[in-house]
Amino acid sequence: MPSGDARIASPSAIQQHRRSGPGAADLAAVAVGGGVGSVARYLLAAAFPAGHGFPWAIFAVNVSGCFCLGLLMIYLLEVWPPRRFLRPLLAIGLIGGYTTFSTYAGGVLTLLTGHAGALAVAYALSSIAAGLLAVWSGVKAGRTAAGLPVRVRARRSGGGQ
Repeated sequence: MPSGDARIASPSAIQQHRRSGPGAADLAAVAVGGGVGSVARYLLAAAFPAGHGFPWAIFAVNVSGCFCLGLLMIYLLEVWPPRRFLRPLLAIGLIGGYTTFSTYAGGVLTLLTGHAGALAVAYALSSIAAGLLAVWSGVKAGRTAAGLPVRVRARRSGGGQ
């Protein structure tokens, strides 16, 4: 008998583990949403090229994506009944493909290598701050539009959920 804590998993435990991950249909939903989101981002970036100035198109894409994600998560988690493919399709695929960390980082690098250090720092920090504010605003807008109580207010008044 081997020493230590080696255990043999039962066939039912192995089957349960296999079922816990995403399936082919989940991956297809992510791929379809990601394709649509990336095309939308590409078209906006092509319509409003940054050149060596502030990359407004990618800034707007990332901030609007953060707002949409905050809004969407309220509906996916608290308003709509659970649907298997909505979160992979919309939150991971569509918004994940639409927003872009790599293009944001590339924009910062382009500004730095173009000797616009102050603009690079302003872009980097303002993107993060605006993204956080946009997610918070999306959550607040989603809760308000859905007629849900605003949790921050409830917590401050002593009646938290």
